Amino acid sequence: MLKQRIITATILVAIMVVALAWSPAAFAVLATGVLGLALAEWLQLTGASRVLSVLIAASVSSVLLYIGVFENELISRSAFPLSAAATMIWLVIAAMLFHPKAMALRLPRPVGITLAVLLIVAGWFALMQLLLQGAATLLSVLLIVWIADTAAYFAGRAYGRRKLAPHISPGKTWAGVGGAVFAVLLVALLVRQFSSTAPVYSNALFAGVGILPALLVLAFLVALSVVGDLFESLQKRQAGVKDSGQMLPGHGGVLDRVDALVPLLPAAVLIQWLIP
Repeated sequence: MLKQRIITATILVAIMVVALAWSPAAFAVLATGVLGLALAEWLQLTGASRVLSVLIAASVSSVLLYIGVFENELISRSAFPLSAAATMIWLVIAAMLFHPKAMALRLPRPVGITLAVLLIVAGWFALMQLLLQGAATLLSVLLIVWIADTAAYFAGRAYGRRKLAPHISPGKTWAGVGGAVFAVLLVALLVRQFSSTAPVYSNALFAGVGILPALLVLAFLVALSVVGDLFESLQKRQAGVKDSGQMLPGHGGVLDRVDALVPLLPAAVLIQWLIP
């Protein structure tokens, strides 16, 4: 299973890098398609039918693609308010997840559908806003999730004893979260030490707010990525499925791969906007 996950992840990253190197428009098309597929899977987890889920996801993706290609100025105008709204929603979700009766807190279907669309759209706008700032900035934000996910997996397997939220996801541990935070902070400090002028997200944080506040911000972003993962786990348990889909060998569905990015992206953009 691990080998299959690594192969699939490598292929996905290669496709993304090629699209990014080709042109921002190519990456925008790819990202819109990926988030559209994730939205379709998310909608089905809320109880929407496959046909309705695909119709909504296709409609939303078409509008976003039009904005990304023909109405680029809307991205900068909309990214920050959408990011602020999404981040507040994710903080409420975080509080809900750790409630002892989280499994019983099932959202009404119309609310679940609206929430899925709003949070995916906010994630898309945040992603496009980062793309406008350059490939290095964008990749450095995506790397926060990739590093955290990898470190959490190995730290959890090696030291995981105490469960993070056993009522939602028995496999996730506090050791995994600690390993994720440690790895992200370590990489950020190493980048600052050896390439402090590199145009990456963590260096901008260090320059804007100082070392300690920047590390706290990065830890917060990692925590939000965990919230995204947990929230999807809750939805899957409520829907009675193991994965959001079967499109990616070793990973499950597309949503299973981007669940941690969806909350992190708006928060990263919002924090960037708040830094003087």
